Order: sequence, then structure tokens, then C-alpha cells
Amino acid sequence: MKFSELGLSDSLLKAIKRSGYEEATPIQEQTIPMVLKGQDVIGQAQTGTGKTAAFGLPIIEHVDTDNPNIQAIIISPTRELAIQTQEELFRLGKDKHVRVQVVYGGADIRRQIRNLKQHPQILVGTPGRLRDHLNRHTVKLDHIKTLVLDEADEMLNMGFLDDIEAIINQTPADRQTLLFSATMPPEIKKIGVKFMTDPTMVRIKAKELTTDLVDQYYVKARDYEKFDIMTRLIDVQDPDLTIVFGRTKRRVDELSRGLIARGYNAAGIHGDLSQDRRTKIMKQFKRGELDILVATDVAARGLDISGVTHVYNYDIPSDPDSYVHRIGRTGRAGHHGVSLTFVTPNEMDYLREIEKLTRVRMLPLKPPTAEEAFKGQVASAFNDIDELISQDSTERYQESAEKLLATHDATDLVAALLNEMTKEPASDVPVKITPERPLPRRNHRNGRSGHGYRGPREHRHNNYGSHRRHNNGGRSRSRRHDNHGSNHSSRHAFNIRHRED
Repeated sequence: MKFSELGLSDSLLKAIKRSGYEEATPIQEQTIPMVLKGQDVIGQAQTGTGKTAAFGLPIIEHVDTDNPNIQAIIISPTRELAIQTQEELFRLGKDKHVRVQVVYGGADIRRQIRNLKQHPQILVGTPGRLRDHLNRHTVKLDHIKTLVLDEADEMLNMGFLDDIEAIINQTPADRQTLLFSATMPPEIKKIGVKFMTDPTMVRIKAKELTTDLVDQYYVKARDYEKFDIMTRLIDVQDPDLTIVFGRTKRRVDELSRGLIARGYNAAGIHGDLSQDRRTKIMKQFKRGELDILVATDVAARGLDISGVTHVYNYDIPSDPDSYVHRIGRTGRAGHHGVSLTFVTPNEMDYLREIEKLTRVRMLPLKPPTAEEAFKGQVASAFNDIDELISQDSTERYQESAEKLLATHDATDLVAALLNEMTKEPASDVPVKITPERPLPRRNHRNGRSGHGYRGPREHRHNNYGSHRRHNNGGRSRSRRHDNHGSNHSSRHAFNIRHRED
């Protein structure tokens, strides 16, 4: 379903288009109309299904920009998720000039107090820090229209129930309440009974992965080793169409620049690019004019691209569902695909969580040597030469070819052609990729992984393969690239209406 069919304003539709959304996900399609009507909703959905926009878009739609009070509050379990949510709501509400702030533990509370004096209309925060602000009277919730509990099961696991209840008790009785949770334990249902008004349940099935069509590998490597290993793998595997996923916008920029410097036909997309630039790059990639697309998860959301043979996860995603979404870009329409994930030694727990979700054990892949990469380049050049000759458009060069053969050795001519069609050794083109902050170690106490540190309170700030595809539908690939509140316990009987997808 198109977003234009969901009853959103033109300013929001403009922001949606700029953010790269093409069609509404199932949870957005079902949730947005109900939230716009003011209904309470319980959404059971995994991370990566688009739930932030599902509650964020109707909240932004309802914000009165002339009212300086906090009108909506989103409670998130971790600082990482809170920051991510604030950033996305800011992007979506930019055209409407909606003010969005975030508060979380482990950061300077005085700075947050200064920011709160700018009168945000939407506030995102972690339970402990929100309660701190309420106790200091730096946050007032008496004008709240909508309250969102995001990843409610995670907050319960982390021991935030008392904080959540204290926060809710300071909001108006007639507010709208939205609750999102990956699982639905009895404690979550109790929250619904106590704090919600006749909520409708929207249950989105976890996305299933067609594992028999995707060969899944991993390479264990230090962060500084990954780029050289990846380029050698590209040379050996010779993918037709590749997506490389990076965790951050800076990562995407550096990876795409590095690939171009080494002669690969690549480009990167992320949220900071203009819509025109992103559209142009995507058209080039879909037409096969680009071999490699480097992207963040947000930028690649909703893209329908056929013909992708390989997905490289340069950075392992922090949650398993993002992995499923990433590698779902390949192995489509009955065609085989290959996924390869780079894992640093301290990220192996994240790999095991992914394997639990996919029920597939990834196979370790030994990094290729420089000599193997060179042989892969030569083999690719052979295939490209075969394609060029088969095009049967060489007749007008016959005379010139004979002159060259009369003055040069045939072997030297072919060697020169192969030299032109292959890339310089990786060591000859140094590329520096800035190290990213490593993912925090998983909390083994509760056995869960997630967006970041999973301690009992967020105040405790933690400082922290080779498959060759030769049939590409006749597309001739360019192998070289020029370097360039209140308690609601007795308000209503708990009657959940179920909707499933």
C-alpha cells in the first residue's frame, strides 16, 4: 500500500519520500490509520519492521506546532534505540517543523535540561532518565496526547516496570497509548489491562528467510582487516550485482570512496544524500550501470531490487532481524544468492543470535590471498573478453588489429589487455576505513542481544564463499572505474481486537 493512501498530509508524504520509503510495511499499513483515529494499539512486531514510522508518522500528523508543550512521549529501553528513534522522528517531522528531543542516562543531564527549554513537542527517553527529569520538574507530561511504550518486553526484562508505571501515572487519563513488543508475555498484557483503552492488537509475523536460496558465510577478522579482505573476496567471487551494508553514514561514504579508489564500479547511499542523488544512484544500480551499492539499513529500506547476487555485511547488524532484511535482498525469484558477514572476535555472540533466528549455521570462510584475488580478476577478465567478442561488433577494427599483430607479439597484446581489465593490487592502493565503536557485548544474564548495553538501568553507562555467477542476462559489466499517566486500572475492561498479517 502506498503511503498516500493512509490519510497523511502532503508535508509528511514529502518527508516519507525523502527518507526513501516506497511502500508501507505491514505494521505501518495496519497501525497508521488506527493511530490517526486515536485508537489504542498493541503491536507485536520484530525490530526492523518499520514500527518507528508506524507510530511516528501519525504522532507527527497530530502535533500542534503552535503548542509548546510536550504532546507525545516515547519510552525506549536503551539509549541507542532512543537516539535512533529521535533521529528518525526528527527527519520525518522536519517539513512540519516539529521539535523532537531525546533524554537518556549516562549523558550530561544539565545539557538535556537546556535542550528541554526549547519546548520539544515530542520527547523520546529511557525510563530511568525520564523519571529523573520528572523528579526535577524539568519535564511535565500533563499535556500528553500520545504515549508509546517501545520494545515493552525488553524494558520489562531490564527491570523498568516501576519506572514505566511512575511515568504513565503522570500523563492525562484521556491520552492515547501505543505499545510495541516483539513478544507478548503475561506482564505485557497486564500493562494493557491497566493502562490502555480497548486496544486493538496488530500482530506481524516475523519475516521468514528462504535459507535454501541463500548461501550464508562469515569471515572472522579485525576491523582494520575487513576492507582488504572484502575487495579480495569480490575479486574471487566475481559478483554480478552486490550490496554492501555499513552500520553508519560515515562508514558508507568511506567504503564507497575506497572501492572506487581501487577500481570498482561502486556508489553509496544513506539518509544525508538528496532524494535526487539517491534516485539517480538507484536507477544506475537497477540498470546494472553500477556493480556495487553501499548502503545503510535505513537507506536500503523498502527497496525492491532484482538480480542481486551477493550481500556483504561489512558490519554485522546489532539485531538478528536486520540481518534477515539485509540478506533478503538476494536469493529472490528462485535464484541463488550469497551472503557474507564480517565478524570481529568480540561480535561472535551476535552471529550466534542470528543463527538462532535463521536456524542456519553460517559457514566460516577463509580470507583469500592476494594471489587468489589476482587469479579471480583474470578469470573475470576472461569472461568479459568472451562477452565482448560474442557481441560481434569488431569487424571495423580488423585492419587495425592486423597492423598491431604485425608490429607486436600477440601474447604481449593480450597481456596488455588483461592488465587494463584488472585492478592494481590492494597493497598498491591504500585505503583507510575509520574504525567504528564495537558493538557492546551481549548481556548473558538474560540471554538477549539488542541495540546496545542491556544492564538493569541505563544510568550505568557502558564506555564502552566463492560462487561465480556468469549468466547476467547479457549485461556487460564495467569492471574498471576511473578514480575519481494517570492510573487507568479501572477505566475499561480489557478487550483486545486482533488483527494479524
